[in-house]
Amino acid sequence: MDPDVFPNSIEYWGPNGMVFFRNVQARWTPWSDGDSRFVVALERPGASGDLGDYADRIGLQNVKARFPWPDISSHYRRSMDWGHFQIAGIFRKMKWDDIVNDPINLDGGDIGWGINLSSNIKIKKDTIRLQFVFGEGIQNYMNDAPEDVGVVDNSVNPVTPLLGKAIPMMGTVVFLDHTWNDEFTSTIGYSRLDIDNTDGQAASAFRVGQYALANVLYTPVKGVLMGPEFQWGQRSNHSDGFTSNDYKLQFSFKYNFSAEIGGN
Repeated sequence: MDPDVFPNSIEYWGPNGMVFFRNVQARWTPWSDGDSRFVVALERPGASGDLGDYADRIGLQNVKARFPWPDISSHYRRSMDWGHFQIAGIFRKMKWDDIVNDPINLDGGDIGWGINLSSNIKIKKDTIRLQFVFGEGIQNYMNDAPEDVGVVDNSVNPVTPLLGKAIPMMGTVVFLDHTWNDEFTSTIGYSRLDIDNTDGQAASAFRVGQYALANVLYTPVKGVLMGPEFQWGQRSNHSDGFTSNDYKLQFSFKYNFSAEIGGN
């Protein structure tokens, strides 16, 4: 993930199409120069599955997930006077085992992978925050996404009637942090997450999520921040035609203070 993609907002959760997961990992940095670096890591594996229309099948209750090795991730970040760009990638192996010895075999596995391109572009006192991520089976690394693996109908084969597939996805983030003057700032932007559902997922499964916000924040003195923010979200389902909008107007006030008691 590139935490610098997170906009200057007062809404807690942040853009849904952003990679945002600080995982347990063993990390090696073979090269760094200030804020520029190249990093390789082994991360704690994990993923979730969507049984979709077949969730009530008793046989699926005997299928257990297994991760043969850690997720392998890496990123290269280059910082310059105008900002930075970062390219990151991840690779993972996901397996599932049918622990019941019967004529139906539900063993399987798939590869998860992803590429994340991100950048900050600084123009005077403003910052443009950009990210584009795509891949398969990496939903658990996203800020707000559904399952990593979906069911695929294979009923033409009575021995393996159901298969699993790493679900393709794509996320985008485009935000502008604008400084009006020493007291006023604004943020405006848009984010989106697209899921390419499998044929075994339910008609009500998540397919597209959209997110946008705009604010005007006021800092009259150091340590004090206040202002309104408008947020919009939209969810569209896989194939049942459901789409719903959500609107929220939020006003926040923050006061940071500290005091030293005692002394030498």
